[in-house]
Amino acid sequence: MNDTIHEFYLEAGKIAAEVRTEAVRKVKEGIPLLEIAQYAEDRTEDLGAKTAFPCNISINEIASHYTPEDNVPCFTKGDVAKIDIGVHIEGYIADTATTIEVGTKNHGKLIGACDDALEKAIASIKDHTDTGTIGKIIEETIKKHGFNPVRDLTGHSLERYNLHAGITIPNYKSFFSHKIKKDMVFAIEPFATYGKGNIRHGKPHIFAISGEVNGKEAMEVRERFGTLPFTMRWIPEIKGKDLRGLREYYELIEASGEIVAQSEHTVIVNKEGCEVITR
Repeated sequence: MNDTIHEFYLEAGKIAAEVRTEAVRKVKEGIPLLEIAQYAEDRTEDLGAKTAFPCNISINEIASHYTPEDNVPCFTKGDVAKIDIGVHIEGYIADTATTIEVGTKNHGKLIGACDDALEKAIASIKDHTDTGTIGKIIEETIKKHGFNPVRDLTGHSLERYNLHAGITIPNYKSFFSHKIKKDMVFAIEPFATYGKGNIRHGKPHIFAISGEVNGKEAMEVRERFGTLPFTMRWIPEIKGKDLRGLREYYELIEASGEIVAQSEHTVIVNKEGCEVITR
């Protein structure tokens, strides 16, 4: 990785961490989720970066892929909210998430299990580490705390303008494994739950244009966002029109309806360990 690309990643990570911290501080009971999402997205632009995907604010049993479209819903007391931020500089992406509890302190152990699993996973990463080894560490750590990993969700490699670049980091011990290499970039994201950790799909709120692009509207969207995800609230002038080649990101919901927590950092692999860019 050359110095210029490295600096792009570092700047993206710094901004993502700052936006995540600021957004979390603004979460309060009664505030619309949309207000926080728009703040995070606007703040990203203010700091000189671009959003890599719509701000995800996934509540309770919704593990991921929810972004608000209007002023309903609002945060309510007792919500367990995952705030997931994506930032890029010239296509080089930093992806980070944290979980907070709104107005109560009933789920600290669940949230702490994710944080612990993330830190132990990060400590295990270096050149030639097996992804299955990382997954085993995540699973064992979460189970040690008395919870289950969400098996259907994974960490993922990042490449320029590519949020899911092909290599996954499982949240459990997997026999299907890849060796990670120096200069690879990964989003490591343990998910923990009171449930069994299976996932069902809800409605789509996030989209991307993938595959062959046909039609004026689809071409306009591809020109604006490339292959990165977007939300229809970003393109009200096109919403409802036929966007060919549209990929839908469905809400990912814990199948038994149990609460899910998430922790996430982006790392750059080096010879002896990894560099965490989103602290």
